[in-house]
Amino acid sequence: MQFLYPNFLFALAALTIPIIIHLFYFRRFKKVYFTNVRFLKEVKEETSARQKLRNLLVLLMRCLAVALLVFAFAQPFIPQDVEVKKGENAVSVFVDNSFSMSALSQDVPLVEKAKQRAREIISAYAVEDRFQVLTNDFEGRHQRLVGKEEAIGLVEEIKATPAVRSLSQILARQKQALDSGTGQNKVSYVISDFQANVTDIENVKDTTLAVNLVPLQAVQERNVSIDSAWFEAPVQVLQQPNPLIVKVKNWSNEKAENIRLGVKYDGETKPLGELSIPANSSLTDTVNITIQTPGWHEAQLDITDYPVQFDDAYLFSYNVALSINVLVINELSPETYLDAAFRGISYFKVTNQVSRNLDYSSFPGYQLIICNGLTSLSSGLSFELKQYIENGGNLLVFPAASANIGAYKAFLESIPANEFLSFEQQERVVSDINTSEFVFKDVYENKSANLKLPATKGNFILSTFASRGEERLLTYRDGTTYLGKYKAGQGILYLCSAPLEEDYSNLARSGEIFVPMLYKMAISSARARPIAYTIGRDETIEADNMVRGGESVYKLRGAGEEFIPQQRIVASKVFLGVQNQIHKAGFYDLFLNQDSTLGKFAFNYDRRESDLAYLSDTQLEERALANMSIVKTNAAADLTEIVSDRSRGVILWKWCVLLALLALAAEVLILRFWKT
Repeated sequence: MQFLYPNFLFALAALTIPIIIHLFYFRRFKKVYFTNVRFLKEVKEETSARQKLRNLLVLLMRCLAVALLVFAFAQPFIPQDVEVKKGENAVSVFVDNSFSMSALSQDVPLVEKAKQRAREIISAYAVEDRFQVLTNDFEGRHQRLVGKEEAIGLVEEIKATPAVRSLSQILARQKQALDSGTGQNKVSYVISDFQANVTDIENVKDTTLAVNLVPLQAVQERNVSIDSAWFEAPVQVLQQPNPLIVKVKNWSNEKAENIRLGVKYDGETKPLGELSIPANSSLTDTVNITIQTPGWHEAQLDITDYPVQFDDAYLFSYNVALSINVLVINELSPETYLDAAFRGISYFKVTNQVSRNLDYSSFPGYQLIICNGLTSLSSGLSFELKQYIENGGNLLVFPAASANIGAYKAFLESIPANEFLSFEQQERVVSDINTSEFVFKDVYENKSANLKLPATKGNFILSTFASRGEERLLTYRDGTTYLGKYKAGQGILYLCSAPLEEDYSNLARSGEIFVPMLYKMAISSARARPIAYTIGRDETIEADNMVRGGESVYKLRGAGEEFIPQQRIVASKVFLGVQNQIHKAGFYDLFLNQDSTLGKFAFNYDRRESDLAYLSDTQLEERALANMSIVKTNAAADLTEIVSDRSRGVILWKWCVLLALLALAAEVLILRFWKT
């Protein structure tokens, strides 16, 4: 047993008071007149013994009452497994309100059980203590310390949220708030189901804060979710099947069967069949989406899975241009083979320009630029082409046989790409085609068929710097590069080592190579625009800048809400910050004016909550740091009493007061009914 205020024990000196009273009051003698001395002697002996016993009991009760009252003021307690501290407390209570807390704990959702536990923890502390109530939302109003009644009110307002925070983030936020207060004792409580993928105890840096982990056990549920989806091609084409890859994941330890998958777009819902997914595995499926109209489109993938449903829908958006614009930059007259190749695909819109008369400002409007037979690249053109590539453009270069090697070298170094060393007039035959790369991937059903690969009568020898990151698409028999690919920024450079002129190459006559190559290059991209974003993770989205001079404010509009995101314009792009402004999955339109939509963005809930694997009490104890303790409770336990005992020990002063009153009552009874 220990005392919270041991200085009060000096008051035990007051025990001398009842002893002094006993010595001087009960020893006084009275004169009694009696006729027969013999009888008086007998009565005196008997009365003296009883009187002595009575007086000793009265003294004992008085001493006991005084001692117990002194103990009550000293506040004795029996310490538990944590150190008891004196002074004002600053208490932070985190209530996990993520989607996983919607799972049932017996008959109520876990989040309601967590709110009950939070109220019980707050009730265990004194009125003068200060409290922080924190949730996954990390709201500004939850970053201050409040009184007891206001803290309980904040707990009542807690609702489920798509936000997900790791344990290390939570503890850092709690410490920040607790350090802003004046409380001498800082203590943290984390009430959660402690999902394994967010309980990153190993990342906790500060070990000075006293942390109490309050685990809540959910009824184990199986869960299947749509993990992600993406188009196979970076650019979606009108009136053509656009393959969409869908990844569905089974998070449980049991095989998931009869999972129905469907897609909804352009106002139609199409069932895609049923899936069977092995335990703890994922499955990918391909959905062909045929787009009939240009512009922005909204679409949604769905599966049937109960009872966890927040991750059963996956929203995505995409933009289909009315045409793919291609710019061909020629030295003099247009190349007839290029015109013929694009003429066969009505979806392409080709513009021919002469290198001496170019409109550089129009470059961002083209998905593919082809430099055909240019003898030299001016510094201005080189700079604009480099900027075009870095901003997401695709550039295909066919050099002239008489090309200025120095001018080309300066441009290729800036990308960087392998450079032209010399031109050799020697017959070579392409022997290998890279069908694993996007340009030629899935173009040929029979990859082993005898394709008519191009041959050349002259080509440039390229340097072979490994640091340039060359990816060979077409290769000569001697292993040198005929057509190479280089990523730069968000765009791609395709570099051919031979001219396109028929005097040096028959590539234009190899239709089974040339036509699909141009088509796939035009719709390729080093970084495709995301078709979906994740709430809480993707805090910045990118769009094309439609403002040319002056100042305008971009806005985002969702279902029933509209807000102005943070905005940063860089060249032809605008970067929009949506930090903590999107809380509900849905489609959000970007606009400058109410009547025009500049873009559509689909936001989905974070899939980290889909994994319903939790850490048990034993696992938490094994991973817990020295400053962490596990508060174990059963469903019916009153956490107020448990927290009170842990923070202040088993309080005994109330028992001392009660026993003191009983001692005084016993004294009164002795004095009243024990007659001498």
